[in-house]
Amino acid sequence: MEERTLVTPRAGEQLLDVISGIEDFLHNFKVDGKAKYRELIRKMILEGRFDIEIDFNDIMSHNPKLAEVMIKSPEYMLRQFSETLKKIVEYEAPDYAERVYEIIPRFRNLPLIFKIRDLRSNLLNNLIAVEGIVVRASPPKQKIVEAVFQHDCGNEVQVPVTGDAVERPLQCPYCHKSSGNWKLNEGKSRFRDFQRLVIQEKPEEMPAGRMPRSIEADAYDNLVDIARPGDRVVVIGILKLRSGNGRRLRSLRDMYIEVNNIVVSQRILEEIEITKEDEEKIRELAEDPLIRRKIIASIAPAIHGLWDIKEAIALLLFGGVPKILPDGTKIRGDIHILIIGDPGTAKSQLLQYVARIAPRAIYTTGKGATAAGLTAAVVRDKQTGEYYLEAGALVLADGGIACIDEIDKMREEDRVAIHEAMEQQTISIAKAGIVARLNARTSVLAAGNPRYGRYLVNRSIAENVNLPPTILSRFDLIFVMRDVPSTEKDLRLARHITYTHMREEDVKPTIDVETLRKYIAYTRKFVRPTLSEEARKMLEEFFVEMRKKSLEVPDSPVAITARQLEALIRLAEAHAKMALKSVITEEDAAEAIRLVKSMLESVGIDVESGEIDIDVIMTGKPKSQREKMIIIEEIVRNLAKEDGCAKIKAIVSKAREQNIEDKLVEEVLIRMRREGLIYEVREGCYAPVV
Repeated sequence: MEERTLVTPRAGEQLLDVISGIEDFLHNFKVDGKAKYRELIRKMILEGRFDIEIDFNDIMSHNPKLAEVMIKSPEYMLRQFSETLKKIVEYEAPDYAERVYEIIPRFRNLPLIFKIRDLRSNLLNNLIAVEGIVVRASPPKQKIVEAVFQHDCGNEVQVPVTGDAVERPLQCPYCHKSSGNWKLNEGKSRFRDFQRLVIQEKPEEMPAGRMPRSIEADAYDNLVDIARPGDRVVVIGILKLRSGNGRRLRSLRDMYIEVNNIVVSQRILEEIEITKEDEEKIRELAEDPLIRRKIIASIAPAIHGLWDIKEAIALLLFGGVPKILPDGTKIRGDIHILIIGDPGTAKSQLLQYVARIAPRAIYTTGKGATAAGLTAAVVRDKQTGEYYLEAGALVLADGGIACIDEIDKMREEDRVAIHEAMEQQTISIAKAGIVARLNARTSVLAAGNPRYGRYLVNRSIAENVNLPPTILSRFDLIFVMRDVPSTEKDLRLARHITYTHMREEDVKPTIDVETLRKYIAYTRKFVRPTLSEEARKMLEEFFVEMRKKSLEVPDSPVAITARQLEALIRLAEAHAKMALKSVITEEDAAEAIRLVKSMLESVGIDVESGEIDIDVIMTGKPKSQREKMIIIEEIVRNLAKEDGCAKIKAIVSKAREQNIEDKLVEEVLIRMRREGLIYEVREGCYAPVV
C-alpha cells in the first residue's frame, strides 16, 4: 500500500483555498437541482441536532483536492468544516447557533475500508474507515474537554485537556502562588459523553489459524450507545496513538481510532457486495426448475449421501421470514437443527462446511464453550477497573448461523445460557451493575454424540442424548445419523471416498461457494414469501389430523404441538425462498411436512408403545413412562403411609401387579430421586417429598 504523507495547509493562501472549497461544497453541491447540504442543515436545525452526515463520495465528485486534504489532515479539516457549518447555522438560525457549542460533520462512504490487521504507522493521523464487530463496550462516561480550575485566591484558570489526564495548574497566573488548592469548576468546564468500544475483525475475514485482531475506538456525544456488542459496524475516524501519562513517555504505544462516525450494518447483504451482474446471475439460477437440487448438492459435496440432512441445512441457510406482530410480539424466522450421530458420520465436517459457506457464521465446540463465551461476559477493564460487556459466540453470530459442535459435552450450567437465544433471540445480562439485552438473531446448527457411544434404537432421544428436553424442544428438526453396516451402502460410500482421493474435481460443488453465498444473502434480504391459501390449508390439515389421533383413542399421546406448526411454516418459507418465490405453494408445504413427519417417526416415537409422542422431545418423558411414574409414586406414597418409608422390594412387588417391569421400577426410582419427587430415608427405603 502506498505510504501517505501528512498534508497540512500552511500558507494563508492555502488556508483560504480550503475554507472557500468547504463553503463552495456546502453551498453549491446539488442533487436534482437542489443544494443537498443546505437542505440537510435546515433539517438538522428543525430536529434540534448538532451533527450533519456528509457523503465522502459527494466531496470526491465535487472537489477531489479537498477530499485528499480531508483524508490526510482530518483534524484540521474537521475543525474547518465545523467552523464553516457554524457560520451557516448562525446565518440560518442565530438563536439556535447560540445554544449549540459546535456543529460536527460526520463522514461516511470513504473510498477505502481497511482491515484491522492492515493498520500501520503510515496511516497515523489519517482519516480511515475500518469494518468489524463490536466485542466490548464500556459504560457511557463524561469526559472533560475544557477544564476550568478555581484557585484559593478566587481566580479561575482554563486548562486545555490533552489525552486522558487533566493536570492542575502549577502556579496561579493572578496571585503567582504555587501553593494553595485548586478546585474544578464543573459548571464552567465542558464535558462530552464518552464511550470506549473494542472493534474486532470479522471471523469470515480472519486468515486460517490466526488470532483475531482488534482495536479500541473512542466515541463521543450522540455516537455513544449507537452500537452494542455483537453489532457489525463500519467505524470512520482518525487513527491515533495513546499518549502516555507522566513525564516519561513509553516508546511503544497502542493505536486507537478517534471516532467521527459509526455506521451499523443491519443486514447481511450490506456486508456482501452484490453487483448487477450478480443479481442477474442469481435470478437466472432461480429460474432453473432444479435449483433446489443444485443448492442441496452444493452443500458438502465431499460427504456422501445424507440428502435429507443437507436439505435441512439448506433450509436453515435461507431461513424463514421473521415477523413482528402489531402488539410487538416477535416470531422468529431462524431455523434450528440438531444432528445426533454415531462416531465417524461426518457431523463435524458438515458444521465446518456450513461455517465456510454461510454469509455470516461462527463455529465453536461445546467442550470449550462456557455460558459467557456463548452469550456475553462482563469483563473488568485493567486500566479503569470498570466493567464492560464482551459479546459471545451467539451475539457475534447475530443475523447468521452459530455452529455448535459437541453440544452434548457442554456443562449443564453453560447449556442453560442458550435457552433464551434459541427462542427469544436475545441475550439478557444482569451482572456487576450492567443490565442489558443483546440481539442473538441466529440459527443454531448443533451436533452431538449419543450418550452411550452409539445411538440405541430401543431408547428415546432424551435417553440417548445428554441434552435436557428444554433444549431439545427448541430445535425445529432433529436428525439421527446411525452407522449401520449395509453391503450396498458401504460399497457406495467406499467408492465415493476412494474416488474423492483419486479425482478431486469430482467433488466440485454444482454452484460455487461464492455464488451460493451471494444467492443466500440476496434471498435473505429481498425474498419474503407469504402463505398461499392452498399451502395454509395443507399445513392446517396436517396439524389437525396429527392431533385428531389423540382424540380418537382415549389416553393416547399428543403427536404434535403448536411449536411444530410454527416450525412447519418456517421450513415452508425457506423452501420457497430457495427458488426466489414470493408465494409459498403446496409443494413447499408438502416438503416441510415430509421433513417434520420424518423427524417425528425417527425421534418422536415412544419406544414402548411405538406411537408418535411429541412429549419424548418436549419433556423427555413419553406418556407411557409418565403414567408408570405416577403409578410408582402412588405405590411409594401408600407404602410410606403404612411403614414410614417404602422398601424397594415392596415397591417392585406392587409394581409387578401393575405389569411394570423390575428394571423400569429401578430406573424410575433413580429418576424420581434425581428430580426431587422422592428421597431415600435409609438404604433401600424411600418416601415421597411432601
